[in-house]
This record gives sequence, structure tokens and C-alpha cells, in this order.
Amino acid sequence: MSAPEPTQSVGSYSGSSFYWALKLLPAARRDAMFRVYAFCREVDDIADGDDAAAIKQARLKAYREAIEAVFAGEPVELSSVDRLKPVIRDYTIAKADLLTVIDGMEADAFASVRIADEAAFDRYLDQVACSVGRLSDKVFGLEGPQAQKLAHHLGRALQITNILRDLCEDAQRDRLYLPADLLARHGITGTSPDEVLAHANLAEALDELAIRAEGCFRRADEALMHLDRTRTRPARMMQAVYREILKRLRARGLARVEQPVRLGKLTKLWIVLRGLLGHGGLP
Repeated sequence: MSAPEPTQSVGSYSGSSFYWALKLLPAARRDAMFRVYAFCREVDDIADGDDAAAIKQARLKAYREAIEAVFAGEPVELSSVDRLKPVIRDYTIAKADLLTVIDGMEADAFASVRIADEAAFDRYLDQVACSVGRLSDKVFGLEGPQAQKLAHHLGRALQITNILRDLCEDAQRDRLYLPADLLARHGITGTSPDEVLAHANLAEALDELAIRAEGCFRRADEALMHLDRTRTRPARMMQAVYREILKRLRARGLARVEQPVRLGKLTKLWIVLRGLLGHGGLP
């Protein structure tokens, strides 16, 4: 398998947890993952941008059409999609997973976001997180039921943690990713993010999601036990980082959303070093 040509500098992503995780990969796989990440980051930036919803949807449609063109062997003009060609060739990336990433960005590309029910919530988690896990499995060289289990559960754990961490920031953008039926089970029936985040029962609803994330982390642990430890180092590192975030969110109080919880670069690096030295559950 030949190494792809270098793509965007990995230093461009140095503030991301993905950066530290992907630094653990061999050079060819690392470059391939940064190509995948660049694509995901680009469509995510469209969804998070300031353009009108119709413009965002049109731009994302262009990415969808470019993915279709790549798999049809046709030329494409979008550089981040064009740079996926050697990754698709060398790692048998599935077209469906790339399109699923775009599905998730289309769900975000509106002036406001609400999640109607648990089914929609689970579908969203699959689109924006588990699909990336499935893409990562291919590049990491992971296959079979345990790899699928890892992508399924770790993706959900990471994204639920993201949602719990970013509630206040999302509310400022009129986004609320808490499923309405889950909120209703705790007596929260409002639809305004500010109203929901100020509700007396918010902590109970968030605790239900935190418990769900913890369960997903445990099931990811089960999958990791059956997978090659070297190839799963990035996944283990991401799990360690986000478990620490969830731990700090619980210690802060899940409903105290106005108090941000972030891990600095040095903390993330320390988690990596602990892993490389054989501590903290990493190889």
C-alpha cells in the first residue's frame, strides 16, 4: 500500500483531540486520517457557518454530488473530496459512510435545531459520530463485528459527551440536541433552549444521558478487548480524553451549563503519554 501524498499540515488541527489521537498512527495511516478529518471538518464548517440555510444545503449538496462522482470515477473540483481518492482506493472507504457524514451536517444546517425524539437523536449520533468511527476503522485496519461495535458505541459516547459539554454554546446558536421525549419524561416541555437549560429538572434529564454515555464507554471497552491494541491506540486515546471530560462535567454538575469544561493541550498530551507508558487503560 503506497502512502498518499501529504495533505494539509497536521499542525492546523493541533487544538483538536483528534490531532493528538492521530499522532499515534503510522505515517501513511495518519495522513489518510487527516484527509478524512479535513473532509469532515470542511462540511462541519459549512453547517456551522453564517450563511442562510438554503445556501448551506446547496453547498452540502455539492459535496454529496462530489462523493458520488469520485465513486463513479469522474473528476471533482472540491479539493477535500479529491484528496480522498487515495484513501478510498487504499482503505476501501464506504461511500455510504461519507454520505452519512453529510446527512448529519444537513441536519445542522438550519437557523435552529431541535431533536424530536429518541429515534431522531440516535440517528443524529450515527450520522455525525459513528459514521466517522466506521471511516476510522477502515483506515486503522479494523474489521469485523467488534470493530463495528467499537464505532457504534464509542461514537455515541463521544457525541453525547460533546452535547453535554456544549449545551450553553449550542443554545446561543438556537440549537438544542436533547431529545424532546427524554425531556418530557422529566417534566420539561419547553422548546426554547434557554427555557430548557433553566428548568429545575434539567440535571435529571442530563444524568440520564450521562449514564447512557458511560454505558457506551463500557461497551466500547468490551470491543477494544478483542481488537489489536496498537491499531486501536487512537480510539483508546479519544476514549480516555472524553471520559475525562464527562468525569469533569459530573464533578462540576451537569446542569451548571454556564461553566465551561475544557481540557487543555497539556492535559491531552499527558493522557497520551500515560497511555504510551502503559497507564490509564491505553496500550
